Amino acid sequence: MERRKSRKVKVGNLAIGGDAPITVQSMLNVPASDIENSVAQAVALEAAGCEIIRAAVPDMEAVRLIAALKEAVAAPIVADIHFDYRLALESAAAGVDKIRINPGNIGSMERVRAVADACRQRQIPIRIGVNSGSLEKELLAKYGAPTAQALAESAMRHAALLEQCDFEDIVISIKSSDVPTMIDAYRLVAAQCDYPLHLGVTEAGTHRMALIKSAVGIGTLLSEGIGDTIRVSMTDDPVREVAAGADILKAAGLRQAGVTLVSCPTCGRTKIDLIALAGEVERRLQSVRTPLKVAVMGCIVNGPGEAREADIGIAGGDGVALLFKKGEPLYKVPEAEAVDRLMAEIEQMEKQT
Repeated sequence: MERRKSRKVKVGNLAIGGDAPITVQSMLNVPASDIENSVAQAVALEAAGCEIIRAAVPDMEAVRLIAALKEAVAAPIVADIHFDYRLALESAAAGVDKIRINPGNIGSMERVRAVADACRQRQIPIRIGVNSGSLEKELLAKYGAPTAQALAESAMRHAALLEQCDFEDIVISIKSSDVPTMIDAYRLVAAQCDYPLHLGVTEAGTHRMALIKSAVGIGTLLSEGIGDTIRVSMTDDPVREVAAGADILKAAGLRQAGVTLVSCPTCGRTKIDLIALAGEVERRLQSVRTPLKVAVMGCIVNGPGEAREADIGIAGGDGVALLFKKGEPLYKVPEAEAVDRLMAEIEQMEKQT
């Protein structure tokens, strides 16, 4: 697919937009005052593949967290700021890599300019964050609801404020918990500017619904070439957000790193506990970074044929499993040994790459 042409913005050691790869983000959910556990969570996120880490900075005391995070992880750190422009100034001085604000809620134009100047001097980009719960009263009155048009107009208004300050290192997010509204809002903004876009469905819910909403919303836009960085927001451990984001990119054909697991839905021919088998394989593959397609199929008759494009796989029999590579059988093993033997083969494949 052809990606929307956007300008490139540097965020620490990464780029967003242009021809840069689409990145996966998440956000710490530990209280900012708890520096030790915030740092531990950031380390876990980076180990899981999170490429940009956002942290709330609700008060001046929380600014201390930035230096601790910068020392612990290589991933760029984003300070999430609301209302108090001085928090943005102090975060910039503390060396944060990016600032997320809503320029319309930090006060006068002088305050907006102060933030823009501080970020320009340090080459820190600003993400404009607009969502359906933060729309200006006049836009709600104009449109009658947080419509896609209202969200898009709000985002472009905030971008114009920064442009008036001669600041254009901007990333825009326009989030809604309503997936069709989110999709339409991003489409509108994508057509009006070339700023990089951060995709996400806000307040998407717990793991199950967040996966569904984000796959539909983010996936639809990615398939249209829209989007430069993503976050799968969910009421859960943020490490699971990272896994979901990477999986969405793989499903959209936009990321090759790591394992792609394919498995059949089972049928009356299945004589092996495929559901448990597939779950165990998925769990044990989480640490594998080599780009491989692994198949877990329900029967020997169809398994190798249907999954012939897989690099390696197993197909169930009557208490046994057949290991195969590129559709060609290797050998049979007892069901209880299937996962261990599969992982042993994958380890050998990793060593050869």
